Amino acid sequence: MPYIIETFDKSGHADMRIRERDAHLAYLDQHKPLLLACGAKLNDDGSGAGGGMYVIDVDTREEAERFIAADPFSSAGLFERVTITRWRKAYFDGECCL
Repeated sequence: MPYIIETFDKSGHADMRIRERDAHLAYLDQHKPLLLACGAKLNDDGSGAGGGMYVIDVDTREEAERFIAADPFSSAGLFERVTITRWRKAYFDGECCL
């Protein structure tokens, strides 16, 4: 069952995001079979909004919690807040999944 993970960076921690970015991307690459989608949230002008969103395909909330806890952004202390929400695919890649 997919889960949506939304992260919110701590204010004033943009330098930490930049510093940990390569380790974060390597972590995502190691776990790409789980990733349905992910990316940074942006402001309308394209600048960084200080957080991200992941849609991952795992079986339990505990797996989703472990996934985000092991992300280098998380272990470095970048996130102020993280939300995890179970998600039901209605449409995915242009196809109805119901």
